[in-house]
Amino acid sequence: MPRSVNSVASRRRRKKLLEKSKGYWGSRGNVLTVAKHAIDKGLGYAYRDRKTKKRHFRSLWIQRINAAARESGMSYSELMGKINKSEVGLNRKVLADLAMNNPEAFKAVLSAIQ
Repeated sequence: MPRSVNSVASRRRRKKLLEKSKGYWGSRGNVLTVAKHAIDKGLGYAYRDRKTKKRHFRSLWIQRINAAARESGMSYSELMGKINKSEVGLNRKVLADLAMNNPEAFKAVLSAIQ
């Protein structure tokens, strides 16, 4: 009896990998084994960087809040200490957005916590 290799499923699997590697440079985009390694590497980077993205945004928010707080004569740590003590329900993301896009509201928050 001849060996069955199921070429339809094999072709579909290979095609799926080559579709994912579309646009990669050189043989990474059209040689199956090289493309497979490039895709695995890329997916690993994507997983890792979904975590680091959160860190980068948090540090950006802190920098923006610090800059706005120092314009008002207060350091970042003082500001966050007073916000936590006064139990204002604003997180760093919202505070940074206020500091950048609505400085009057940020100053109102500062006056509310003092």
